[in-house]
Amino acid sequence: MEDRLRRDDLTDDEWTRLAPLLPAHARQGNRWADHRTIIDGVFFRTRTGCPWRKLPEAYGKWKTVYNRHRRWCRDGTWEAILDALPSAPARRPAPPGDIRPGAMFVVANW
Repeated sequence: MEDRLRRDDLTDDEWTRLAPLLPAHARQGNRWADHRTIIDGVFFRTRTGCPWRKLPEAYGKWKTVYNRHRRWCRDGTWEAILDALPSAPARRPAPPGDIRPGAMFVVANW
């Protein structure tokens, strides 16, 4: 199951582009959870549509992922993250263009 959760996470190349955009760790209090794990958790939730509370523990505590996502949405960091990543069609091959009824099986199982 662990591999199934990780197959769509950030690649090392994507992480290299994102790391400079993220805020530094707080100087006071506890160290922040790993930014990469948090981003992967937000993408997992977006991709699957699961409720925050059902986020797998592989991504850390759901409340931490939720709060960091909210904070980054408010301060513009999340928009910068999305702008720095390639769009979904660039990450995955496009589905077949033929959507006639006879070809629907291929499209549905793509």
